[in-house]
Amino acid sequence: MQAVILTAGEGTRMRPLTLTRPKTMLPVAGKPILQYSVDALRDNGVHDIVMITGYHEEAVRSHFGDGSGSGVNITYVRQEERLGTAHAIGQASELIDDEFIVLNGDIITDPGLMGDLIGSYHERKPETLMVLREVPDPTSFGVVKVEGDRVREIIEKPGPDAGAGNLINTGIYVFSPAVFDYIERTPLSRRGEYEITDTIMMQVRDDLPVRAIISDRDWIDVGRPWELLEASERLMKDLEDSVEGDVEDGVTIHGPVAIGEGTIIRSGTYIQGPVYIGRNCDIGPNSYLRAHTCIGDGVSIGNAVEVKNSIIMDGTNINHLSYVGDSVIGMNCNIAAGTNIANLRFDDGPVRMVVKDDVVETGRRKLGAVFGDGVKTGINSSFNPGVKVGKDSCIGAGCVISRDVPSDRLVILRQEHTTMEYR
Repeated sequence: MQAVILTAGEGTRMRPLTLTRPKTMLPVAGKPILQYSVDALRDNGVHDIVMITGYHEEAVRSHFGDGSGSGVNITYVRQEERLGTAHAIGQASELIDDEFIVLNGDIITDPGLMGDLIGSYHERKPETLMVLREVPDPTSFGVVKVEGDRVREIIEKPGPDAGAGNLINTGIYVFSPAVFDYIERTPLSRRGEYEITDTIMMQVRDDLPVRAIISDRDWIDVGRPWELLEASERLMKDLEDSVEGDVEDGVTIHGPVAIGEGTIIRSGTYIQGPVYIGRNCDIGPNSYLRAHTCIGDGVSIGNAVEVKNSIIMDGTNINHLSYVGDSVIGMNCNIAAGTNIANLRFDDGPVRMVVKDDVVETGRRKLGAVFGDGVKTGINSSFNPGVKVGKDSCIGAGCVISRDVPSDRLVILRQEHTTMEYR
């Protein structure tokens, strides 16, 4: 069986993190979101993978290459125009010989789900097989109505009073090659895209055997910045101890910790696992890394720095006497000495964040900041909970940031200097 992974989109709700990479290449618990799908397919015997790329495809190609490093064979097809999921799947038509799995590249699943899917398909041999799951609030998803295991209707993002049920489409399918004929006949949706759910409903109306399995295995939909933290929290609970770097005398470690090759953990550092630390990092001395922190490659964390439940991407420096709480920090940032990124509102209320110009309740009591790549902070700068700073912006010394900063901006503190005669 072959597989098609959709990884052409940007992920605008993840900005500024996706200004420099597709959402599928954002790190969760030490590896890109997309890597989890590749690994799950490989572990269930699927080695021939077609990736539909587009936005910043160089990030995908650079990481995976021909797939041999992940134990698979990857062929790339570029979707020049992002015209919807059906259009994206249709790009693979010349490369598909038999039934094939399709999955969105921005979801993380229990590898066992792939095994369940393949086994169910071979047992029933339907025209199309969908994976559904039950959720308490289906209003942000496509809801699927079924009779037995037959799909009867797909309703996109129903209102709370629609009575559509709570079985949602996970974005994981098995199709026969006949689906390409239906894709060619799929009309534009009201959103101006060719939607695979419209393609499937054409099959339903033609009374083809479109079936569903309902899974309760882990399925993580990562769509907004704080959901990266939630995904890391869930996945790192199974982190296994692995120490390949150099841990000096006087380091204290409690709980599982993964430390990459070439990394040095300096004396006096306290690590409260689970914590993931990549390769060639320099940590400490006297740093405090708290649970669910995930640190990329080539990161430097200086003296007396505290990092709590955060994702720190490759090449970032966090200098001495700084605090980073419940935050996502992009690549190649420089966090100056004495920077404080707060994660708790002074009124103890839930943290809000702006997503695509809308103020959104994150549902998190503790949430810090989101920095795009290349952000620089000045000494003793402070960031309120829920703020975002765009890529390559610079925040001057002593600034207090209480609202989002766009990309490529310089923010400085206006000061008044008084000169007095000294006697």
